[in-house]
Amino acid sequence: MTEPVHPILQLYTTAEYPCSYLPTQQARSLVVAPNHLITTPVYSSLMEQGFRRSGNFTYRPHCAQCQACESLRVVVAHFQPSRSQRRTWQRHGHLEASIQRLHYNPAHYALYQRYEKTRHPGGGMDNDSVAQYRQFLLDSHIETRLVEFRDPRAENALVMVSIIDLLTQGLSAVYTFYETDHPEASYGTYGILWQIELARSLNLPYVYLGYWIEKSPKMRYKQDFHPHEILRHGQWQAHQPQ
Repeated sequence: MTEPVHPILQLYTTAEYPCSYLPTQQARSLVVAPNHLITTPVYSSLMEQGFRRSGNFTYRPHCAQCQACESLRVVVAHFQPSRSQRRTWQRHGHLEASIQRLHYNPAHYALYQRYEKTRHPGGGMDNDSVAQYRQFLLDSHIETRLVEFRDPRAENALVMVSIIDLLTQGLSAVYTFYETDHPEASYGTYGILWQIELARSLNLPYVYLGYWIEKSPKMRYKQDFHPHEILRHGQWQAHQPQ
């Protein structure tokens, strides 16, 4: 057990486990407890310190020999989409988004399964049961919304679902999954652009995209949203990838 990050909370260190992003590394996390006391204001403060959640599990990387995981947030007021991002916004601008409270929908779960089996085969989540899916994405003690994206040009087909946290200082992109049998689509990029515009409409300064790892190809897309800041040595700093 370590020193608390909040008067009512404690931090616990996990045992080592294989890193999901750097195959040769072992990872370790700090876990915040008890999770039922992590309200939206408390979690907002934890996000400022580099924590993140998976379901009701709130954690931060705590690896002895590696500090590759760095929190990244987009600065909404100054965000400038690239030419490619502008094309993506135009290409998918006809999608209809519906902001909903967290709930289970079999169509969402089926889309999640297809996404995981295609994008993350063998990663563990491609075999998630309904209970594991619920625990991962539908359990939350804070202000969380589910956003459903449908295509009115394709019989209102469900094409993407995003889970987002509404924080005091911004939005946190928890997880997004989408239809993968449309190779010409850029749903993931569009989802982030949509969240940036939602944050702008709510006068929220940041969109948190989770952890960025410079050497991980899976994380590379996050650095393409400018300007952004990373949390380094306890301070949020403007960042320009090399």
